[in-house]
Amino acid sequence: MTRDQDGAETETIVVATASHGNRRGVYERLQETTDLVVRTVETPALRTDDEAVSARKPPTANEPIGGVDPPNLRGLVVELEQPRPDALESFLDRLQTELDEHVPTVVAPWNGSEELAAAAVRADADDYVPLEREDDAVGRILEAIESRSRGYLSESEYHRIIADELPDEAFLIDEDGVYLETKMSPDYVSLYTTSPEELTGSQLTDAFPEGIADRLQRCLDRAISTGEIQTIEYSAPTVEGALRFEARVVPIHERIGGKRAVVWLARDITERARREQQLRSRRADLERINRINAVVRQVIETLVEAPTREVIEREVCEQLVDSELYCASWVVERAGDDDYAYRTGASESDTSLERVLGVDVDREDPLERAAKTGEIQATNHILESNDLPEPLEEAAREEEIRAGICVPIVYEDVTYGVLSVLARREDAFSGSEQASFELLGETMGFAIMALKNRQLLLSDSVVELEFRIDGGDSFSFDISERYDCTTSLEWAGTGTDGRTYQFVTIDGLDGETALEEAESHDSIEECRLIYGGDETCTLEMRLTESGVRTLANHGATIRDVTVESGVGTCLVEIPRNGDVREVAEALSFVYENTELAARREIDRPVRTAAERRDRILDELTERQLTTLRLAYYGGFFDWPRESTGEEIAEMMDVSPPTMHQHLRKALKTVLGEFFTESGRSLDDSA
Repeated sequence: MTRDQDGAETETIVVATASHGNRRGVYERLQETTDLVVRTVETPALRTDDEAVSARKPPTANEPIGGVDPPNLRGLVVELEQPRPDALESFLDRLQTELDEHVPTVVAPWNGSEELAAAAVRADADDYVPLEREDDAVGRILEAIESRSRGYLSESEYHRIIADELPDEAFLIDEDGVYLETKMSPDYVSLYTTSPEELTGSQLTDAFPEGIADRLQRCLDRAISTGEIQTIEYSAPTVEGALRFEARVVPIHERIGGKRAVVWLARDITERARREQQLRSRRADLERINRINAVVRQVIETLVEAPTREVIEREVCEQLVDSELYCASWVVERAGDDDYAYRTGASESDTSLERVLGVDVDREDPLERAAKTGEIQATNHILESNDLPEPLEEAAREEEIRAGICVPIVYEDVTYGVLSVLARREDAFSGSEQASFELLGETMGFAIMALKNRQLLLSDSVVELEFRIDGGDSFSFDISERYDCTTSLEWAGTGTDGRTYQFVTIDGLDGETALEEAESHDSIEECRLIYGGDETCTLEMRLTESGVRTLANHGATIRDVTVESGVGTCLVEIPRNGDVREVAEALSFVYENTELAARREIDRPVRTAAERRDRILDELTERQLTTLRLAYYGGFFDWPRESTGEEIAEMMDVSPPTMHQHLRKALKTVLGEFFTESGRSLDDSA
């Protein structure tokens, strides 16, 4: 029993705390403010470690708290240093059953939270006073102790507890879904057409659409039936659009108006939900891109070993559909007269592909634009885009197709066809996905070009095509007409810098004039004189547009090109199974007036290594062969050189210039066997 100095019994306030920290606590503040006796007691049950939670139970009704008998206990203040909601609720629940029901209890955390406020409400605390947020926390505590009796919470008391941890909205709602009280922060009052006062007395079904209201009512019922806090996310309509809220639904033990009720604490998480949605969307995009890239890599791997163009195209279409990212894929090629022929394809069902391919349209569609421009044509939201002709749009609607892409199959300036792909996903072909398909189209083009060239290289018999070209805008046509000379292509190819070079011999014109004309011609970017005589010369040229390169990309090999008096003759070799029409069209893109003059099948002679060596030896003179052997075995071609030119000349008993002349002619003869058809050098007179 607590007594004053005269020995009279004195009412006392007890502060229950987990431990005495260094800060100035509730005990010291109350001592300075009230005339009542204030005592403190350390309570392990409020500590955060698990062993302390069960180390000591609250006192029974006959056991003093901090030396104070229950009849003299004026109030109990629970001071929380490191709040733990479950420990607080357990502590207060046991106090409720053991102490005198008229002893007021105030929860005073240093750092408040929704969880603590909910725990205090659930355990029927008389007040909740966050110490660091209240300017007059001690005054609030004393007011609660003076004016309240345990066992009854008025509506205003609920509001005070709720307001301390009020997020954005707070409601008191009974078991029938009726709003008993409403509190909103000022920023949210203006967002609703119904004021807080008008909302009070209405039901959940009045404030929300039927589906959402049913979800909220079920959550409320769960909280009441289980006695546990529930959490729910929902959308609420406002004048600025729908907002996303997260609510904690706290059941109240005491009945209000004879009915069970909950405290509904709601926080606006619209921005957080938007960020989470963006994160989920980015994660989904990344996963999809990874899948797409994996498919593209797998497709590219198969292209390396594909034996024919048909296998390349079929494998691409089948693997795209097998990935389950796309529902249909097919390849078309230009068939002349601006028409396009189907080559191969694959789809989830035969119906979808046949339905789309069977549509006749009377205006340019994305496939034709892709073929003509060489650029990807992608359409997302097909049904809303109005980009497709009506028959195609109708077919897409019937097959639930939502996106499509047309990918040119290209290599350099040659388009071999168009790959079309359909998907049932919205926004299937984003920028990153289009980039992957652009790479796929270029890889297919390269593989087809390489396959054509490989077939030509390894073929024992070829088809020789002879084209007649009546005029053109190139240098060879212009100079042959102006000077009545003849130009012949010696060789054309691509350097390490990716540029296409041509070596052209001109008969009937001196080198100085030919170089001057070439430097001023619009079709030539760079040129230089390799050999210049009075009646013949050889130029190295780099052209702005090369028909030779175009034909090479179509799997054709240029054997001879001559231009005389403005008329050109072009001899081209293609594999026996090569596409003559494709090569003819490719050449006509460069020279308009082109016609196929002859078509011949030629068997290539097969020479053994010994036969080739004997042929070279027959072409060399004795002096040239001796010079070549002395230079080779003497280390002239090593680096650094084992023998100089002067030393080789001394061994031959000739002058160094004579030795170099023999060596140069010998090397040209050997190289000519590999680089020309007959071993003829560029300059037979040299």
